[in-house]
Amino acid sequence: MILIDRFLSDEQDPKAVEKVLGKLNDMLSTNEELIYLAVQKRPAVNLLPDCIAVSTKRIFYCVPANFGITMNFKDISWKSIKEVSFKEELFGSKFICVPQHGENIITEYIPKVQARKLYQAAYEQLEAFKEAQGAADREEKRLHTPPAVEIPVAIVDTTAANSADVEIPVPAAVTPAAVVPHTEEPEDETTLRLRKLKTLYDKQLITQDEYEAKKADILDSF
Repeated sequence: MILIDRFLSDEQDPKAVEKVLGKLNDMLSTNEELIYLAVQKRPAVNLLPDCIAVSTKRIFYCVPANFGITMNFKDISWKSIKEVSFKEELFGSKFICVPQHGENIITEYIPKVQARKLYQAAYEQLEAFKEAQGAADREEKRLHTPPAVEIPVAIVDTTAANSADVEIPVPAAVTPAAVVPHTEEPEDETTLRLRKLKTLYDKQLITQDEYEAKKADILDSF
């Protein structure tokens, strides 16, 4: 049985709290605990306020129907929630729940003190769920990951290699290939005379006409 007094610490409407707790008491699952309950307070008429309850497993949205005779309950688990927030306004605060899929769930006119505590309780439960889910995912990944295979490393014994009894082959000396000297053939007389004639012409000791005439004579005598 849920004790009502612990949910009246922040000026919640006692009638609304009593009515909601009476229904929630039958809806909580095994090991599920109700942590905080906020009651809407409209600035004008507040006869049938909405309520938001945070438990260790989900958020409950409690909306009166049929002039307060009945009440509609909607719950959303922490697994389906992306984030929670609240926004303070002139008249109370907005409590905002962002689901993983679908539109945001916004409840207005939550008293500011209740909105802060509602947000704190919801945030802590959401973070605890994410941490537990992350740990479970890591453990599942570890269980499905095959163990690493150790590759044996061969150990080479260098004692024998350093022993004086081991002969280390010495590479044979490389004999350079014999170099065959290049011998130039001596120039013949005609080539020598043409070279000398060209030298005289390059030094401008004879004219071009003389050079051509002498060149013709030498070639004719070849």
